[in-house]
Amino acid sequence: MKAYVCRRYGGPEAVELADVPKPLPKDDDLLIRIVATTVTAADWRVRALAVPKGLGPIARLALGLTRPRQPILGTELAGVVEAIGRGVTLFRPGDAVFAFPGGKMGCHAEYGVMSQRGAVALKPEALTFEQAASLCFGGCTALDFLSKAGIRAGESILIIGASGGVGAPMTQLAKHFGAKVTGVTSAGNRGLVLSLGADRVVDYAAEDFAESGETYDIIADTVGDAPLSSRLSALKNGGRLLAIAGGLPEMLVALRRPGADAKRVIAGPAKERPDYVRRIAELATSGALRPVIDRRYAFAQMAEAHAYVETRRKRGAVVVSVAQG
Repeated sequence: MKAYVCRRYGGPEAVELADVPKPLPKDDDLLIRIVATTVTAADWRVRALAVPKGLGPIARLALGLTRPRQPILGTELAGVVEAIGRGVTLFRPGDAVFAFPGGKMGCHAEYGVMSQRGAVALKPEALTFEQAASLCFGGCTALDFLSKAGIRAGESILIIGASGGVGAPMTQLAKHFGAKVTGVTSAGNRGLVLSLGADRVVDYAAEDFAESGETYDIIADTVGDAPLSSRLSALKNGGRLLAIAGGLPEMLVALRRPGADAKRVIAGPAKERPDYVRRIAELATSGALRPVIDRRYAFAQMAEAHAYVETRRKRGAVVVSVAQG
């Protein structure tokens, strides 16, 4: 089969089209013909080893010392079940599905394999394959961090990077859970963020949220550029900072045991749970979570998709069409 492989750390040109063996499903597996995938911030970071502050040595141990240990990138997919293992009872050949291999990656290819009990679900009927493929990376990350924060109806949340790959679904989900949402983004993305449910939008080029005097129950930072001190200063007592793009400083603070009313930092990688994908399917079906796609690329344009994601200016997801549905 055809797949894009990354055999060295580097720029977008490091992803190259190659012939690789087609995966074989085991007894509990689905063989999925991939119709659409995405290029996410995770793909850019792994390909370029562009990790948050202080995490370079740890990242090399986790991802590969001199090149990515998993050469086929891609964290999410949507496609059609082509074959099943003899122990599979939950899916059938021909089922339209979407899935989130997450850190295992492997989606920038014509085929992928998922356990029937893994992070895979039937594609919501109202969504195209491209739309379904765009949901899991940001949606599952947002679900995990909002769950860790214990978000409650009526709480206030500031989302830094509210139009991005994680910020766009987080804006929608926070509103769905009953929070009062303030999104930080550019002036050009104001309309999008308001349409996703934000009650207010802060233009980061015109206003510094940390100097406004307003405080929040939760701050979700999907960008990681603001000083830790400014983010903590904008939290209420007992507030939670979700350092989604956090580096080593945030992780060290997160290890501390705060007092009952102290501000808390939640950092580290999001958990990847199969039930998150099924929850995403329910939310998308109900309309509580809708896809936000910035650009679509053909499979032959994988390097161009990587280059665009690396600009850090994308709105929502960048989708790559692999095959015809």
